Order: sequence, then C-alpha cells, then structure tokens
Amino acid sequence: MSAASIPTHSAPNTVFDTSPLSSQTPPGNVWERITTWASENKTVVYTIAGVAVVVSGAGVVYYLSDSRKAPGAAVAEGKKRASKKERRKAKKEKEREKGQPEKEANEAVPKKAEEQAPEVRKKTPTVESDPTEDLPQIDESTVETLSEQERKEYSTKLKIAGNTAYGDKRYNEAIDLYGKAILCKPDPIFYSNRAACYNALGDWDKVVEDTTAAIALNSEYVKALNRRANAYEHLEKYSEALLDYTASCIIDGFRNEPSAQSVERLLKKVAEAKGKAILAGKDKKLPSPSFVTNYLQSFRPRPPPDGLEETAELDEESGKGQLKAGLMAMGEKTSEGYDSASTAFDKALELGDLGEHEAFAYNMRGTFRYLRGENADALEDLTQSVTLQPALTQSFIKRASMHLELGNREAAATDFEKAMEQKKEDPDIYYHRAQLHFILGEFAEAAKDYQKSIDLDREFIFSHIQLGVTQYKMGSIASSMATFRRCIKSFDKVPDVYNYYGELLLDQQKYQEAIEKFDTAVEMEKQSKPIGMNVLPLINKALALFQWKQDFQEAEKLCQKALIIDPECDIAVATMAQLLLQQGKVTEALKYFERAAELSRTEGEIVNALSYAEATRTQLEVQEKYPQLASRLHGMGGGLGGPAMR
Repeated sequence: MSAASIPTHSAPNTVFDTSPLSSQTPPGNVWERITTWASENKTVVYTIAGVAVVVSGAGVVYYLSDSRKAPGAAVAEGKKRASKKERRKAKKEKEREKGQPEKEANEAVPKKAEEQAPEVRKKTPTVESDPTEDLPQIDESTVETLSEQERKEYSTKLKIAGNTAYGDKRYNEAIDLYGKAILCKPDPIFYSNRAACYNALGDWDKVVEDTTAAIALNSEYVKALNRRANAYEHLEKYSEALLDYTASCIIDGFRNEPSAQSVERLLKKVAEAKGKAILAGKDKKLPSPSFVTNYLQSFRPRPPPDGLEETAELDEESGKGQLKAGLMAMGEKTSEGYDSASTAFDKALELGDLGEHEAFAYNMRGTFRYLRGENADALEDLTQSVTLQPALTQSFIKRASMHLELGNREAAATDFEKAMEQKKEDPDIYYHRAQLHFILGEFAEAAKDYQKSIDLDREFIFSHIQLGVTQYKMGSIASSMATFRRCIKSFDKVPDVYNYYGELLLDQQKYQEAIEKFDTAVEMEKQSKPIGMNVLPLINKALALFQWKQDFQEAEKLCQKALIIDPECDIAVATMAQLLLQQGKVTEALKYFERAAELSRTEGEIVNALSYAEATRTQLEVQEKYPQLASRLHGMGGGLGGPAMR
C-alpha cells in the first residue's frame, strides 16, 4: 500500500509504526512499516531528501521520500545537516553544472573542482588570454596540418574565447568556437561546454548529443552526467534522467545535495508516469481478505438491521434479499465471500425497493467501492446514505476516513462533528477521530479520544490496542506496556493483542519475547480462523527472526507461508522483496516490488511501490552501464559501517 493514500484503518488495524512519506500519509500501512524497517536495517544509511540506502552485498542504492527527514542530511554517521549558506552554495552549483561552461582545461573531474565550477569572466585584461587576438582559423582540412602541440595550444585559445562568448550570451558564436576546439582536441570539457550553450538555447537533443560524447571520453564526468540528466528531464525521458543523476550521486559519494534531490524527484516522476499507466489498465478489485477484514473490524460489530437477519425470509432476487445475502457472505471473511458481498450490494441497489434499508445499502456499496479504490463513487454513495438517513453515523465516519485519505483534513473533521450531532455517545466516532489525530501526530488528543471510546464501550479491543500504541509513541513506555498487559488479561483469547504487543516488544529488541507473542497469535488464528486467518503474525515473526538472527531462510519460509494463505497480502509481498534485496537477490526482489504495485489500490499506493522497484532497477542499470561503480558501492557499504541489523 502506498504511503500517500491508504485507508486510515488498513491492515493491520493499529497504527503502530509511523514514518509517513507525505504529510497526508495515514499510518499503519505496509510501506510505512517496510520503509521504516528498510531504513533501519541497511549496511549504510544516507538521508538524501528522503531515505537513501546502500546494500553492500548487492551494491544497490535506492531512495524514498520522507517529508520528516531533512534534505541533505548526513552522508556518514554523525555528520550534521548542511548550513543555510552551504545549501545556497550547493543550489548555485547545481545551476552552474547545468548551464555554465568550464574554464580550466586541466580541470580535475569529478573531485573538489567539480563542486566549485568557476564562473566565466566576461573580459580578461591580459593579452595572454585575450580571445580577440590571434584566433586560429580552424576547419577539418587545416587541422590536419597542425602539430600535436599546436592543436593543444589552439584548442585552449578557442575554449577561452568560447567561454567569453558564453559569458556575453553569444551562444551561437560560443558553439562555433567550442566546435573548432573539439576539432583540435576532442576533450570532454569542450563537449560539455558546448552542451552548456545548447542548454541555454533550450536545444535539449543537442545537449544530450554533446554530453554523451563527453561521457564517452570520461565515464565519470559528473558535470556532463548532470547536464545530460537535466536535458533528459526536459525531454520527459525520466528513466534516462534518473539513471544519469543516480550515477552522478554514486560517483560523488552522495555529497552533492542537488543531484541527490534530483534523484528523488525523478524517482517520483518515473513512478508516477508508470503508476498512471498501471492504474488506467487496472481492474478495480478488492484487496486481500486480510486487508478487508481489518478495515471492517475497525468498526464495532453490530447486528443486521431489523428485517435483514439470517432468519428473515426474503426473495433472493429482491433488493432486500441481496442485502441479506451480502451480509451473510461478509461473515465468511474470505476472498470469495467478500467478492460475493460486493456483488450483492451492487445488485441490491440495482433492484431497488429497499424501503428503510436504502441508506444502509448505499453505506455498504460505498464501503466496498472504497475498498476497491473507487473513491469518487464511494463518496457519492456515502453522501447519499447520510442524506437519506443522517442518524446512520457510520456513513459520516467512513466518509471522514475517505476525506482524510484524499488529504482533506477539514472535511474529515466536519464529518466527525456531524456524526456527533447525530449520536454523541457513539464510541466509533471517538475511535476513528482518534485515528485522525494519530495520523496528524496529535498523540495527546488521540489518547483522549481512544480513552473516550473505551469509556463508552470497553469490549472493543482495538480502542485498547490503539491507546497502548499511542502511549508508546508518546514515550510512555511503562504505561503502554501496562495497557497491553491489561489487554491480554481482558482479551486473552484474541490473537490481535498478542500480535501488536509483540510488535512493541520487537521495537524494543526483546526478540525472544516478541517471537513468543507472535507464535501465540499464530496458533490462535489457526484455531479460530483456519481458512481466513490473519497472516500478520507470520510476517512479524519473519521480521523478528531476520532482525534477531538474520535467519533469511526461515524468514522467507514464513513469508511464503503467508502468501499461500493470502496470495494478495501486500505486507507479505513487500517483506519478501526486502528479504531478497538484503541477500543481493535483486532481480527476484524487483518481481516482488512490481507485484506490490499490482496489489495497490490507489495511484499513491502504486507510486510508492514503484519507487522501490524503479530505484532498485536504476541501480542495476548503473552497474551494468558503469561496472566500476558496483565495487565502489560495495566499498562504501563495507567501509563506513552503519546501524546494526534489527
């Protein structure tokens, strides 16, 4: 699931782990959990306008947006964020790299001089460097008559004259002068400088042509790579631009902040372009049964409306009969059951004659449309539901969750207020409003609402779990642990308590205790739901074994088992991808990342999944095109060290 647009109550039903990729990111989804885990468990961690992670074994670097991480943060452990002055300097350097020619013929590439490209002086007072005197007349025929020393001297004069012409914005003249310099000496700097002229004229194809020639002469020419990347971006060839910026970052050791920011920007563009294509051809279908179950059970269970009970005798081909059939199918908690329920709710409204159950029918159809990612249609259904029956507060709550997913915080808050006007003592209102506060980082307010939900109904387990999680996020570890111990005492037969308690223990690196809790949850799931069991405890155990013992084999087995039970479980797919990536099985990992994109519900979810895939794919391409960089990455991973595997 994407970090940008996931249901507030997506699987799992708690919002334990939050490191959102955007300001509107609801927590508790797969990509937050996987992003957090990935960023904590790579050999070397860089913060480059997001998360940039180096896997030493595979030589793979990939980037993920994280709005709470400062751009240009430390490359190595302990290094502070660049000062404002340094950031301004870096920004100016980026502009020079894209457009300014280089002045010194013996310039070192790509060391310190590359980071401080000299500005071109318009007029040089010395006779020695005056480009207006003694300019040689060079063409393809005359250059053959020159000695090597003459060619070298003439190329330098022509370059200086070209720099002056560029500084005076006489770009076509500069292009001619650099071209003659190239005839004398095919130097990568001359090609790059001529590319700067084409850059100023907006002739992006020519920029690509000349920078490609420069890179052919010097494969680690950072300035040429950045110029070509900029041109590719203008030509909307985002994959090519991403490849060049990534190579530039690796060559520079991730010290160039503007280039690193460009990598993140291009990753998003590439992922968005591919995401739109995937979404356009994607069949709207329900997510995994684990996801659906966890969303539905985030609302307190209620009996069917009067007249729709299991014992009610209704014509199956009537609207009410289909409503009843849908409710019955939901109880199976399987993929087939949820598909049948969705179809039944659609048919119920088609058949009509629903009487007092019409608002409920719109609520249920809107719910399943929402789960399929049909947000606009779902909003219409829920709006119709509250119009017909304002007292059906669940429709306000669900619509609020949708508004929040779409980034409309004010509309979400308004819907909660409207729900309270109808039924102030509805505990679901406080539970779901607490989710909103939690997502926005308003933990104190979230804790108050969770507690209010508990006060109104102590039997709903997720209010207790969420309260414990919120206390943990507030730093009240002792209070959080006490809340979970009380949960276990009060709900000792409910697997979710053990699963989420295990997550807190895992976060504290209490591996043995965490695994025991996950095992307990797994056994309870098997006994209570042998067919549609929740696979999250299996995945959490896999993470624990990896973090504790780096037991890849057993961790993979557990993920594979989860995928056999629930083939469309996005968390299992994403975790498997990360496990494979850790082992250097990059090609296999890519397949799982792409599978994760296929399983995503919304464009934001697809984009986030593709960001992983594209970042990994780009690094493979860099290594194929620039094989010398693979060993450099390996050396960086092995030499710098990093946080311990957890």
